[in-house]
Amino acid sequence: MNSVSFSVFFIGFLLISVCLQFWLSARHIRHILSKRDSVPAQFAEKISLAAHQKAADYTVTKTKLGLLMLMLNVPVLLGFTLFGGLQWLSVTIAGITGPGMLYQLSLFAAFALITGVLDLPFAYYSQFVVEEKFGFNKMTRSLFVRDLIKSSLLGAAIGAPLLWLVLTLMASAGDLWWLYTWIALMAFLFLRIQLYPTFIAPLFNRFTPLEDDSLRSRIEGLMARVGFASKGLFVMDGSKRSAHGNAYFSGFGAAKRIVFFDTLIEKLSPAEIEAVLAHELGHFKLRHIVKRIGVMFVFSLGFLALLGYLKQQVWFYTGLGVDPLLLAQNDAMALLLFMLVLPVFTFLLSPLAAISSRKHEFEADAFAAQHASAQDLITALVKMYDDNASTLTPDPLHSAFYDSHPPAAIRIQHLLAAQ
Repeated sequence: MNSVSFSVFFIGFLLISVCLQFWLSARHIRHILSKRDSVPAQFAEKISLAAHQKAADYTVTKTKLGLLMLMLNVPVLLGFTLFGGLQWLSVTIAGITGPGMLYQLSLFAAFALITGVLDLPFAYYSQFVVEEKFGFNKMTRSLFVRDLIKSSLLGAAIGAPLLWLVLTLMASAGDLWWLYTWIALMAFLFLRIQLYPTFIAPLFNRFTPLEDDSLRSRIEGLMARVGFASKGLFVMDGSKRSAHGNAYFSGFGAAKRIVFFDTLIEKLSPAEIEAVLAHELGHFKLRHIVKRIGVMFVFSLGFLALLGYLKQQVWFYTGLGVDPLLLAQNDAMALLLFMLVLPVFTFLLSPLAAISSRKHEFEADAFAAQHASAQDLITALVKMYDDNASTLTPDPLHSAFYDSHPPAAIRIQHLLAAQ
């Protein structure tokens, strides 16, 4: 392949991706608005018309914001690649730092800073305009700034050493650098999973032991029935940022802990909380998490092997607006270019991930129906759909392409059949 062919190939995939995203979003918006003025019969006695209309408006607003972000991201992507943005940034930084590791780390830092600044207005608008408008925002602007500073510092503290290791392996580990890099990245992933519950998450939220004795007893009974051992049951102060509610467990082995958002505890009954947790435990007991990690391992190995090939190809650089002869070092640029263009070529695989995820959701629901109560899970889901303003009427094609969870009506039909 030559550089012109690769440029055409890249533009073609990008055009297909963008057009498909716009078409699916337009379908989604039209479908939701066409169903806005009547609650589906299945939910008519449980969800008011006002709540249904709020969910429709919330979903449409978020979808339009997503399209606006896409309209910005496309010219930014083209600016960094075909229009020479990364080339200019590389030459500028190399002129300041000279060649070597400092240049490569600085190039990544500059790229992260530029993209972070471009994304910041959307994050702010989403939080303080969209979420505020629909009554979900609980975050103050000072907390928003503190979160931004914490996440940036944490990203630098973790990302810089990891990036240094990857670039060192790319430069000095020979033709199989991608294999050694994959091993290092997977080891880092496992370390992060172990450290996240006790060291990272508490930097952003407060976790307190679950104090409700009756709820604790009910949950411990569920864990005993399914054979799940946890390091603790905790309540997270999610309400300081959002009115949305959730529950999850994190960590592996002895580090496993179950976490409830305080908003979830406030809105659901103990039996409903037990059913929701049974669903989450179903993901663990049915090894969904292990399977997802396994798939990620396989794909990440394949992508790194592909990068190992592409970094040696001149057309990969020149086809994306970069002259490798002007670079102080190719490795950082190869990694950046790969990170930028990979989503363009893998976007059409999105439905495969969504299909697998929805299958896991059905299986976890069946597990919850077996070990708790299907009816309690149904009532909990309806409350969560209502409280979170989740649309009950997504466009079927849009949902099939994107959604990790089945549509509400289909999911509840499966649960009714499991009773």
